[in-house]
Amino acid sequence: MSGNTQADEQAIRKLIDDWMQATARGDLDQVLSLMSEDVVFMTAGREPFGKEEFAAQSMGLKDVKLEGTARPVEIKVLGDWAYLRNHIDLTMTPKGGQPIKRAGYTLTILQRQSGRWVITRDANLMPR
Repeated sequence: MSGNTQADEQAIRKLIDDWMQATARGDLDQVLSLMSEDVVFMTAGREPFGKEEFAAQSMGLKDVKLEGTARPVEIKVLGDWAYLRNHIDLTMTPKGGQPIKRAGYTLTILQRQSGRWVITRDANLMPR
């Protein structure tokens, strides 16, 4: 593994850690800063959606405590593009409610923009 590839992989791992930590803190602005303007999310049972709908959905979860871990299983860097296969364990606890646990894989495409990695496509395969 070349030094640049190793540095890119470390930067991508940090992006995923930053995403999970910002999500747990409810820091939507930071989460949004980790994705491209033309990001597309794909989840089971619905049409793909972009950054604006992601933000709106996240605002609807402001009273839900989100805790989780992300474990990158595979990272492949191809110049200014990369893909990431990631395993996520997530617990969502509504205010005054019981925890809901979900776990599964995501497949994410990242792009280097202005010298930093951002998420540009994400297929979330976690069961609902």
